Amino acid sequence: MKDIKTQLRLSMNGAVSQSMREKGLVYKLNFGVELPRIKNIAASYTKNHELAQTLWKEDIRECKILAGLLQPVDTFYPEIADIWVENMPNIEIAELTSMNLFQHLPYAPAKSFQWLADERELVQVCGYLTIARLLMKKGDMDERVANEFLDQAVCAFFSGSYHVRNAALAAIRRFMQHSEEHAFMVCRRVDGMKDSPQESEQLLYSLVRDEVGG
Repeated sequence: MKDIKTQLRLSMNGAVSQSMREKGLVYKLNFGVELPRIKNIAASYTKNHELAQTLWKEDIRECKILAGLLQPVDTFYPEIADIWVENMPNIEIAELTSMNLFQHLPYAPAKSFQWLADERELVQVCGYLTIARLLMKKGDMDERVANEFLDQAVCAFFSGSYHVRNAALAAIRRFMQHSEEHAFMVCRRVDGMKDSPQESEQLLYSLVRDEVGG
């Protein structure tokens, strides 16, 4: 930990840190270290459960990011995943942890669906972002699961916060990109929304049509 913090201090970027604060990404401590440098620091260490858990407990931006990079998958049990997600500080860490860790978990498909059903904003965001990553890698869903996913994602697009809507849309797009059959399922869902009195329905219709090139 001491060595890592020394490296972070040596890589500080005050301008980046200030820019993040202005955009609403508030941390107790933010060194403003850019992502490629954080990945370089992580690459010099072997993945280690205790180190990653200690890093996660620090209210420091770079430590949270490093935790996701240095956490071994085999010791990251579902109950620990829930604790991390429940304490997710902001959208940046949600995006990076979903990419660096959550998508690689053997139980990610089932766990991400649990997160979708949660009422908390960043828990839902982690669910949709993890599903989007899984769809990029594999994309297979049986029809029942696919319909459940679309029910929740469309509902989240209409009623969720800004970040939840964006994450849900990202997952819908990845779902459509997997196959023509998936794209057709989504098109069928939005078919009657073109002339809807609801602006959000019109928006989803146009975003889906843009995705299929029509």
